[in-house]
Amino acid sequence: MSLETYLQELADPKKPLVVSKLVTISALGPQESSLLLSTWSQLELERRRRVLQVLIDLTEDSVELNFDAVFLIALADEDSEVRLAAVRGLWEHEGRDLVDPLLGLLEHESDAGVRAEVALALGRFVLQAEFDALRAADAERVEDALRRTFEDSTEVSEVRARALESIGALSTPWVRDLIQEAFESGDRRLTLSAVHAMGRSCDTAWLPTLITELESDDGEMRFEAASACGAIADEAATPHLLPLLYDDDQEAQEAAIGALGEIASREAKEALEELLEDADDRVREAVRSALGEVEFADDPLDLKAGRENGGPPE
Repeated sequence: MSLETYLQELADPKKPLVVSKLVTISALGPQESSLLLSTWSQLELERRRRVLQVLIDLTEDSVELNFDAVFLIALADEDSEVRLAAVRGLWEHEGRDLVDPLLGLLEHESDAGVRAEVALALGRFVLQAEFDALRAADAERVEDALRRTFEDSTEVSEVRARALESIGALSTPWVRDLIQEAFESGDRRLTLSAVHAMGRSCDTAWLPTLITELESDDGEMRFEAASACGAIADEAATPHLLPLLYDDDQEAQEAAIGALGEIASREAKEALEELLEDADDRVREAVRSALGEVEFADDPLDLKAGRENGGPPE
C-alpha cells in the first residue's frame, strides 16, 4: 500500500485503525513527512490521540520502528493531549532539530502538564551539554530557558520541579545553589525534585543529605534518595541503603535494590544475594536485575560477550 493511499484511509473516520498498517508511517523522509503534515489536521481528534498512543506502544516494543516524523508534526497540534503524547513519543530523539520546538513549547505552551513534560525532555540536551556534545549556543539557550522556568515563582511547582531535575546534571555552582534553594523551599514537590537533581549531578557532596533522607518518613522521599544514591554510586551509601531492602514502600525498596546494583560493592552484592533467597517474585526480579549490574561492573567485557552470544557468561 502506498503512503498516499494509507493516509487517505487513516483520515477516514469510517475506516478502523489497523495497528499493523501503522508501520507505513515509520521512518518517513522529508517528502513523506510533508504528505503526512497535509493529512494530519484532517484526522478527527480521537483518531489523532489514538494513533499517537499506539505509536508510542509500538516503539516501546520494537526498536526498529521510528515514528519521530509523526511526533514532530504532532508537537504543533491544537490539542494539548496530542502535544503531550508527541513529547513523550520523542523520548529517544536526541537530534538538535528538537531543541527549537521544545523551547518554543516551554515558553508558549498553555497547558502546565505539557510544559512539565517539555522541561523534563530538555534534560537530554542538558546531558549533551555537560559532555560537550551539544553546540554551545544551543546549550546556553536550553540552560537559560530551564533556569528561567525554575526561577519563575508564578509557574506551577510541577513544571519548576521538572526544570530543576533537568538542569541538575550541570556541574556548575549556580545549579548547586538552585538545588539547595529547592531543597530548603518548604515546597514538597520542589524538595523531592532537589533530591532527584542531586542524583543527576553525580556529586558526592550531596551524599550526607541523601543519607539523611533515606530515613525520611515520606516513602516517596526515600525512593528519590535511594535512586539518587544509585546515580552517584558511592560505596559510602551502601550501609545506609541496606535497611530499605525491607522497606514497606515497594518503590523505595526497589530503588534501594537498584542503587545497590549500581554501587556494586562487595557488601552490596552480599546483601542482594541474601535478599534473593527469601523474597517474592517481584523482589526477586528486581534483585536479579541489580545483580546483573554488579556482574557487569565486575567484568563488563565478559558479560557483554555472553550477551552477544545469546546467553549469560559462564
